[in-house]
Amino acid sequence: MSIELRQQMKLAQKLLMTQQLRQAIKLLQLNRLELVGALQTEMEQNPVLEEAVSEDVDTDISLIEETGEGSEAPITAQVAGDNPVAVAEVNWEDYANNFDADFSFAHETPAADAPSRLDFLAATPGLLAFLAWQLTHLKLTELDLDIARFILGNLDGHGFLDADLADICQHVSCTEEEAEGMLRLVQSLDPPGVAARSVQESLLLQLERQGMEDKLPYRVVADFFTELESHNFAEIARRTGTPLREVQKTAGIIAGLVPYPGNQYSNEQIRHIVPDVYVFQFDDEFVVQLNSDELPQLQLSASYHDAMIKQLPQDSKEYLQEKKRNAQMLISALHYRQNTISKVMESIVRHQREFFEKGPSFLRPLVLSDVAQDIGVHESTVSRVTSNKYVETPQGIYELKYFFSTAAAEGENGDELTSVSIKQRIGQLVRQENPAKPLSDSKLTELLEQEGIKLARRTVAKYREQMKIMPVQHRRSKG
Repeated sequence: MSIELRQQMKLAQKLLMTQQLRQAIKLLQLNRLELVGALQTEMEQNPVLEEAVSEDVDTDISLIEETGEGSEAPITAQVAGDNPVAVAEVNWEDYANNFDADFSFAHETPAADAPSRLDFLAATPGLLAFLAWQLTHLKLTELDLDIARFILGNLDGHGFLDADLADICQHVSCTEEEAEGMLRLVQSLDPPGVAARSVQESLLLQLERQGMEDKLPYRVVADFFTELESHNFAEIARRTGTPLREVQKTAGIIAGLVPYPGNQYSNEQIRHIVPDVYVFQFDDEFVVQLNSDELPQLQLSASYHDAMIKQLPQDSKEYLQEKKRNAQMLISALHYRQNTISKVMESIVRHQREFFEKGPSFLRPLVLSDVAQDIGVHESTVSRVTSNKYVETPQGIYELKYFFSTAAAEGENGDELTSVSIKQRIGQLVRQENPAKPLSDSKLTELLEQEGIKLARRTVAKYREQMKIMPVQHRRSKG
């Protein structure tokens, strides 16, 4: 086989994206918070780009009041730095960053809601920090501390121990008695029920803390936990020889306990949703408005434009011209993004008008191509616009993707229904059911069919599970 060079022609189709198109696509995918950060970064890197200052801002506000005859000089003049000796006379300890209870400029006791040191921590202390703090007040040996650290390190988000005694003995090199003793010690800490290995053990630990080892609630949790889960109070009453009313009262006491003690000490940060667009209702009309709060209004810098006109070295002039082109492309892409989001939201309002008037039960099937054809863009553009963006409506705050779903069934009038509207109806039927005779999946399927909604039983069961509705045996109250 010989190796040789040859020329040949090849015909192929390629999509070549210009820099402006890539930038427009990138901005489309950003939500409002990400967009604000991206624009701030761009203004820092591009000297030709700047934020337009609102004309209604009063820039002539005087910060120094005039002083009368015989009065002291203004505070700003005293610390202006004209007299270096005065700076050395300042007692900087007065400006220490502390919030002691006895510290006050007025020498008075601060208010009860005054900030404490904990208000300035970067992260909220969680369950592990709370337990470790309690252990520091106990006199423990080095081995006890190793066992305790291993136990704390194997607690999950619910506060449950995700290990057994054998694991503790193997990793810490201790006896089973030492491991069990330290486990009981950790379980005696707050919150009650921590370091349990199951919900049942957590409830028992909490009942022990209340001194109920010899009471009916402790016995029910210890011996009849399965019947308690299924609300089979009649069976518990029969097997314990206790009146049914007393068993129901006991179940109420147990329901007041905390099955997952670690949840209340979760230090996970809450994700705050800021809507990218608003939908307001005025009489019978819906108005779409973009959220422009804190969004900088960009413009080209006049000072740099003047500098480009002057005689500058060629490399400096080319640099400014390149930055000017980038700034113009960014402003153009930003306008395209805002206009596209507005058009997409207006199209969604037209397609889903009943939802905005009456609620989620009236959500209609809608796919990306419907909106794309309505406003004359590609489906991928609609997909980018609706990803990770939220809208505030008269019905609440929703992700834009929420309004898109295919038909899951057909209603009695021939209307196509979405899975969201069907789930809403299933939830209504479950809320209206008799607790003594809850509706099974088969019965729910039958009731939906009577309303003209034809679904398979397994589909109804899938929707029920997605809504976190327990099976019929766990919803039945046999009391």
